[in-house]
Amino acid sequence: MFHRKPLEERIAERQAKLPPLKEGKHFEHGPAKFVFISLIVVVVLTHVVGLAVVMHFYS
Repeated sequence: MFHRKPLEERIAERQAKLPPLKEGKHFEHGPAKFVFISLIVVVVLTHVVGLAVVMHFYS
């Protein structure tokens, strides 16, 4: 469209310009990292609150 390269070619060129990835310092998708860490925090907090409630009512 309007003499632009296809999307696949533009993505391939952009990825070719990126430096090589560093081992152990890479999470491929930033928003996925945010969602993953958020879910872990929510699960841990839910367990801690649930444990506190159970200990309060059954002690």
